[in-house]
Amino acid sequence: MNRENLRTTGSRYEQKAAACLSQMGFRLLDRNFRCRQGEIDLIAMDGETLVFIEVKYRSSLKNGDPAEAVNKRKQRRIIQAARYYMLSRGFSEDTPCRFDVAALWREEGTDGTRFRLIRDAFWGE
Repeated sequence: MNRENLRTTGSRYEQKAAACLSQMGFRLLDRNFRCRQGEIDLIAMDGETLVFIEVKYRSSLKNGDPAEAVNKRKQRRIIQAARYYMLSRGFSEDTPCRFDVAALWREEGTDGTRFRLIRDAFWGE
């Protein structure tokens, strides 16, 4: 699959994740925040908590859980980007925040996509 197709697929599943999060009461603030430190797929408020969400999709679970793709290196980059986001958007250091992973995958034998939110999937240093 070429880079453009991957980007289109990624955007589609980020939109699905954003819709699921909205139904759960999250208030979406930003999508695809990019800076030199890294990228954050979705940024939202869950009540008073600022949430940085990494979205991962797999066409099936045969190659493992989508959330497993968020390795330590990826986590560090997200944490660095989150720090920059908070600084650039004027959030206080005391703002409660967390890092979630939205995992989506195709259910075997169906046309449906499954969604699972892993809250507090990892923590900043």
